[in-house]
Amino acid sequence: MTAASDSAPAPATPSPVEPQRTPLHGLHQRLGGKIVPFAGWALPVSYPQGQVAEHRHARTAAALFDVSHMGQVRLDGPGFKAIATALEALLPADVLGLAVGKQRYSQFTTAEAGVVDDLMIARPPEGALGGVLGSVFLVVNASNADTDLALLRAGLPAGITATRLHDRALLALQGPEAVAALARVAPGAADTLNALRFMEGAGVELAGAACWVVRSGYTGEDGVEISVPADQAVALAEALLADAAVQPAGLGARDTLRLEAGLCLHGHELDVSITPIEAGLAWSIPKVRRAGGARAGGYPGAAVVEAQLREGPARRRVGLLAQERVPVRDGAALHDAAGRPVGRVCSGTLSPGVAQPIAMAYVEAACAAEGSTLFAQVRGRGVPVTVSALPFVPHRYRRA
Repeated sequence: MTAASDSAPAPATPSPVEPQRTPLHGLHQRLGGKIVPFAGWALPVSYPQGQVAEHRHARTAAALFDVSHMGQVRLDGPGFKAIATALEALLPADVLGLAVGKQRYSQFTTAEAGVVDDLMIARPPEGALGGVLGSVFLVVNASNADTDLALLRAGLPAGITATRLHDRALLALQGPEAVAALARVAPGAADTLNALRFMEGAGVELAGAACWVVRSGYTGEDGVEISVPADQAVALAEALLADAAVQPAGLGARDTLRLEAGLCLHGHELDVSITPIEAGLAWSIPKVRRAGGARAGGYPGAAVVEAQLREGPARRRVGLLAQERVPVRDGAALHDAAGRPVGRVCSGTLSPGVAQPIAMAYVEAACAAEGSTLFAQVRGRGVPVTVSALPFVPHRYRRA
C-alpha cells in the first residue's frame, strides 16, 4: 500500500438527490396522499379516494391540485413595451398586444422550431400585489424551468431581468364549482372572481393572502390557477378543502383529465423535435406574427413554422380511440393496415370520462384523417385504433 493510498479518502458514494418539496408537502401527507417523485419534486399522485374518483370530482364539482412545482418567473425592465418586444424575439406570441390582466399560451422554440418549453404569459395590472409579479409574469414547466431561465437570461437584452419566484406556491382549483367555491372563501372578492373570463386574471385577497388568480387550467374544465405566497399556501388550501364541493386531487387525475381534454404535456406531446404546427398549436400563433403580419417572424424557427403553416406538416398530432379495452401507452408504435410504421403514441390511458382507452399520437399526415384505422403495437400484437378528433371531452372554459 502506498503512502498516497493510505491518505486518500474512500471513494465517495453518490447520494441520491432528494426531490424538492412544495409548501403543501405536510398537508399532502396529512391527507393521505401517495407521494411520488415527479420532475425533481415529491408530489401526490393520488389520495385515498383514488385517482378515478378524483378525476370524476373535477368533472362534476371542484378538485384542488398542488402545482407549486411549476416555475413562476417575473420579468422586469424599462416598462411593459420593452419587455414585450424583447420576449417576442424568443417566442411566436403577440406579447405586445397582451392587454392588462390577460394571459396567453405560447412556446419557446429552437432554430428548427422545436418546442423547448410551453408556457403561460400574463400581464398583471401595474402594481398588482405590490408589483411582486413584475410587468410580465410567466408560468413554465417544472422540468424545464432552469433551461427557460438560462434561455431568457441569454436572450433578453441588458436591463431586462428574469427572476424565478421561489417564495410563491401555485394551486389549481378545477371543475364546474371551482369559482363558486373560491368565492365562498373570499366573499368580498366574489364579484371580481365571477367577472373573470378564460385567461383573465386579477389580484385578489384569499384567506388573508395576496393572490394572483387566473381563470384557466389544465383539465378542460372551468376553474382557476392561484399564485399565493408560499408561507400562506397551506392556510389557503385548508380553507378551500373545508368547502364540501372541494376535494384534493393528485398527478394521476391531472394527467387523465388533460389527456381527455387533448392538452399537450411537454416530454410527451411536445419536445425539441416537435414543432407547434405538428402539435396542432397553430392557433397559438396569431396573425400579427405570421407572414404578412405587422411583426411577422423574428423568433427562433420562424421560417420552419411559416413553411409548415403554408404547406402543412409531414406529421400531425391526433387522438386515438382503441377498439379493444386494451390501454395503449406512451411509445407504442403505430402501423397501417399493410404493416408499415406510420407513427408513435405519446400518451395513453383508460379514460374515466370516455370509458375506453384513449391516446394521443404523432402520425404521418396522410394517416391523420378522422376515422382512419391504425394498429398500435401492444405486447407483440396490433390493437386496432381509430383516429379521433381532439378533445375527447369538450372543454368547458368560461369564454363569455
